[in-house]
Amino acid sequence: METQKNALLPFGTIIALGIILAAGIIGFTFYKIKALENTLAVTGSAKTSVVSDTVKWNTQITRAVSISALDTGYTQMASDIAKVKTFLLDAGVPESEITISAVSFYENYSYGQNVAFNQREYILNQYITVSSKDIQKITELSKGVDAVIAEGVIFQTMSLEYYISNLPELRVSLLGQAVADAKARADELATSSGKRVGTLKSASSGVVQVLSPNSTEVADYGSYDTSQIDKEVMVTVKASFTVR
Repeated sequence: METQKNALLPFGTIIALGIILAAGIIGFTFYKIKALENTLAVTGSAKTSVVSDTVKWNTQITRAVSISALDTGYTQMASDIAKVKTFLLDAGVPESEITISAVSFYENYSYGQNVAFNQREYILNQYITVSSKDIQKITELSKGVDAVIAEGVIFQTMSLEYYISNLPELRVSLLGQAVADAKARADELATSSGKRVGTLKSASSGVVQVLSPNSTEVADYGSYDTSQIDKEVMVTVKASFTVR
């Protein structure tokens, strides 16, 4: 009988420990639930209007030549580049703001593959990029390239891109405003339920959205509109506050 009692003792101990552990888990879970109930998560945002301070003017010149006249085509391209460069320098664009790529070419397949090899046509390309802080001058200059075209240069604008050079600093200042907006929203929600907002528990910033004025085309991964000089920069913040 004594032996049976001794055998049952560990089993009873295990059951007791299990009850204590279960009570602890239940208590911890209850504490977590209560903690979650005392937290309010909101999203805040901040937006400001800005004016671009940098422009990137992407252009190209082209020549169409037969494969037997590639050397002549390269000579023509060199002459075209010289004319474009003179046009830019005469307009007051510093040489340090001008970047010229190497010549590239590709076959013009619109001619078909049945033509003789020595009659196949190739398109030669060369890109000229102007990066400047003088947005007004470059924007106006891009509209007046007739003088270059009149000299027989096949010269065209590919794009005008406008950027904000101080975007990192602007983002930091907007983050503070976004947190304040989140706090205001949390106050409104808490007040409606008879509670008060306490301290900020956590906050994480979202992506930066650089938009054209009055645009709503935001993206989860962020966006950067380069087509407009005037822009709107928006940031969002996900914040959690204690409530009591």
